[in-house]
Amino acid sequence: MGIGVLAVSTASVFIRFAQQAGAGSLPIAALRLTIAALVLLPFAVTRCHEEYRALTRRELGLMGISGIFLGAHFATWIFSLEFTSVVSSVVLVTLSPLFVALGSAVVLRERLTARVLLGMSVAIAGGIVIGLADAPNASSGSNPLLGNALALAGAVCIAPYLIIGRILRQRLSLLGYVAMVYGAAALTLLLAVFMSGTPLSGFDPIAYAWIALLALAPQLIGHTSFNWSVRRLPAVYATIPVLGEPIGSSVLAILLLGEVIRPLTVIGAVLTLSGIWLMSTQRNA
Repeated sequence: MGIGVLAVSTASVFIRFAQQAGAGSLPIAALRLTIAALVLLPFAVTRCHEEYRALTRRELGLMGISGIFLGAHFATWIFSLEFTSVVSSVVLVTLSPLFVALGSAVVLRERLTARVLLGMSVAIAGGIVIGLADAPNASSGSNPLLGNALALAGAVCIAPYLIIGRILRQRLSLLGYVAMVYGAAALTLLLAVFMSGTPLSGFDPIAYAWIALLALAPQLIGHTSFNWSVRRLPAVYATIPVLGEPIGSSVLAILLLGEVIRPLTVIGAVLTLSGIWLMSTQRNA
């Protein structure tokens, strides 16, 4: 899982470099999932055809829904990086365990302990502090409040994806599941690109190189590691690796993008990560 954390930590920086090279946020999201799905497709076709043949309509529908939410997660989060700082965006999208815990309690009947509820409260407080830190600061991005809201929407969208993964991974192999879900997410985003009239071509070649790296490392290594763990752990505990992402992303943003982190943002990040740590490190009784 440590390799998965390192992989996802590079995502925000790769996205920023692709945006700076002229690629739009929606094409970045669509191409990221399309490349990942195409890499997996030949392996899935040859190794998982028996699994796919045994799928029920309900399971196929759930995989489609999971893919839609995964696509929405990437669309909203990648858009957020146009408007706010890498640190704020990554910390706020890291609130996903909060929504996974709530969703798991409702859908999977995984009980919320006092520790989880305390962690939620602390994490929410941290998110509010980050919002207050960014509100008066143009240096946070062109529209930090919009960017932070989009990052938060990305955190919400990841919850159904992981909860459905918790359900389906009990009988599907890792390859069989991620190939289908990444493919569904890619189709969702390609449809959004088509409907919005956004071009997928004409960018600087370096932009496509960054997007390819985004698909190969954060997606195929990072996200696939989450789907590996969700079979073995309650959905909220499978999100523990995201705790390391803001740290790695922040270091890379400072070193490679020249971002400056304000003290109030650091306080908010510490609160948010502490709350998520409280939520994620004790199993329900």
